Amino acid sequence: MSLTFYFAPMSTASITQLVIEELGVPCEKVQLDLKKGETKKAEFLALNPNAKVPCVVHDGVALWESAALTMYLGEVFGVAKGLYPAEGTARGEAMKWIVWSNVTLGDAVRRFTSNTMEWTPAEQRNAAAGEAGKQEIAHCLGILDQHLAGKEFLVGGAYTLADTHVHSFTDWLRFMHIDFSAFPHVNAWAARCAARPAYQKVMSGA
Repeated sequence: MSLTFYFAPMSTASITQLVIEELGVPCEKVQLDLKKGETKKAEFLALNPNAKVPCVVHDGVALWESAALTMYLGEVFGVAKGLYPAEGTARGEAMKWIVWSNVTLGDAVRRFTSNTMEWTPAEQRNAAAGEAGKQEIAHCLGILDQHLAGKEFLVGGAYTLADTHVHSFTDWLRFMHIDFSAFPHVNAWAARCAARPAYQKVMSGA
């Protein structure tokens, strides 16, 4: 078995890094410098024509998109370790939350960031669209908070890679100074996720 993980710090590859650490899967790690355009070099484009990280090559097959990677790695390596549900409705729930974070919540985040952050030229920003995106983020966090009421983790009572994935995504929102004060269940769940040894190791840079 060969597994190579292409990543860059401070990117959505952090999600996959946490997943791999939780699983304890040995892999070769290849760090790319986004500012130097290393994801746009021909050798990487042959693996991921989107010129983005994360990218994983497993036994010669290139795979990308963080949600797909969480689900794939979970299916292959996580079931026996109790970190990903076996086939059935619990797996469907895990998939639901993983994809929700990237698609529904992710779209709100995209609208907020593209209209408020410095990386978008000022003439392309729309303040009203940015505010609408911010309100939609709050709505999504409300959905997550309601789901977590009375629950330790997202699926079936035990920690799974769905928690790894969604928690890492919400970490990004905290970095962007999104206000979480109205979401006590999310905050309590986040504290439990952040106490994981894998999370502590990755965040410490070890």
